[in-house]
Amino acid sequence: MWSRLFKRESGQSLTELALILPLLLYLICGIIDFGRFMYTYMELNLIAQESVRLGGLGQDDAAIRAYALGRLDGADPADLTVQIVPTDTLRKSGDYVEVRLEERVEWLTPLLNRVLPSPLPIRAESSIRVE
Repeated sequence: MWSRLFKRESGQSLTELALILPLLLYLICGIIDFGRFMYTYMELNLIAQESVRLGGLGQDDAAIRAYALGRLDGADPADLTVQIVPTDTLRKSGDYVEVRLEERVEWLTPLLNRVLPSPLPIRAESSIRVE
């Protein structure tokens, strides 16, 4: 009777699942976070390129900042920092204008905010010559 009891393996796969499932879910959350950060970086890079083009065409800082803040997809505009160098009062034809964007993104993966900086700053910049 004891040999039959110890040879049953009906709970083995449930035990293995209980051990592996938290690690698998943690890995999936990390992959989703990485995708969010890459998407945010690509979005910021595109917005910086489009915004700096406005500066190259002679627009003032307020128009560049408004354009950059208006192009954010679903993010809070308060999380975006727009820095324009040099300012519109110092820009003249032939100079280079640079737009730097920074957005802070929170982690979705639990416990990663204790190991890595949270919110994570994501930066993009672009420059162009003023026409």
